[in-house]
Amino acid sequence: MIEPLFADDAFLENISQMEASHGDRVVIGWLGQSGYLVCHKGFRFIIDPYLSDSLTRKYAETTKPHERISRIVISPERLTGVSFVTSSHNHTDHLDGETLAKLIEANPGVRVIVPRANYTFALDRLVSAGVTNAATYLVAIPVDETLTLSDIHGCTITAVPAAHEALETDKNGDYRYHGYCITVGGVTIYHSGDCIPYDGLVATVLPYKPDVALLPINGRDPSRGVSGNFSGPEAAILAHSLNVKCVIPNHYDLFAFNTADPQEFVDACEVISQLYRVLRLGEAIVL
Repeated sequence: MIEPLFADDAFLENISQMEASHGDRVVIGWLGQSGYLVCHKGFRFIIDPYLSDSLTRKYAETTKPHERISRIVISPERLTGVSFVTSSHNHTDHLDGETLAKLIEANPGVRVIVPRANYTFALDRLVSAGVTNAATYLVAIPVDETLTLSDIHGCTITAVPAAHEALETDKNGDYRYHGYCITVGGVTIYHSGDCIPYDGLVATVLPYKPDVALLPINGRDPSRGVSGNFSGPEAAILAHSLNVKCVIPNHYDLFAFNTADPQEFVDACEVISQLYRVLRLGEAIVL
């Protein structure tokens, strides 16, 4: 079992110390899989958290068990002061009712940002998780719409299309899978969501001038029976094409059947001189 570098009290203490000692800088901590806690001078938001064992329980008696290989960094109810949470798409490791219900209970003013195509699905998931007045917490956005989430912290979010095997839209033409370009404290973070390379991806994201890219590296293996993502080298090449100052890999070290060794990503970054940072679970850095 992989142990986080920082977990529970230690995770919260480390985040608080980093915020206090780095003034105006943005602090980001890896929550596991595709999830991150982002902080700027007390303003906090969370990207695509999965902080439960709901999938392990769901698939326990099936031919595709979701066995954890790493411990949960922190219980979601302990993450307070959170202004918003994103979900890039409907898969449970990005839209977990159990995690979101506890985050909402701990943060009554929080908003959950989801793709407009997924609003009804997300609403049903929150209701099923026991969230009262679930609709009041959801903010559904289409691609290319920019929301201002904090004037004081200069925080905006814009959705861009993601292809989790393919670009998919609903009957209204809204994309079911999103990436997000989020600016806070003068730093722009591109979180691709679950995505593979597609024609036009670089041209779509490049105008937002991301400083940091958060990209999955678990690749595509049909034998897993799940939708795929960038391979390590593909993530490195995308980051280089976007001219980011740093790329951080994710979507590994959660489930035994769907993980990857980040060394292939590291090697690819080294070859093309792309700056990167491989985080340990629960580790935080200053952007």
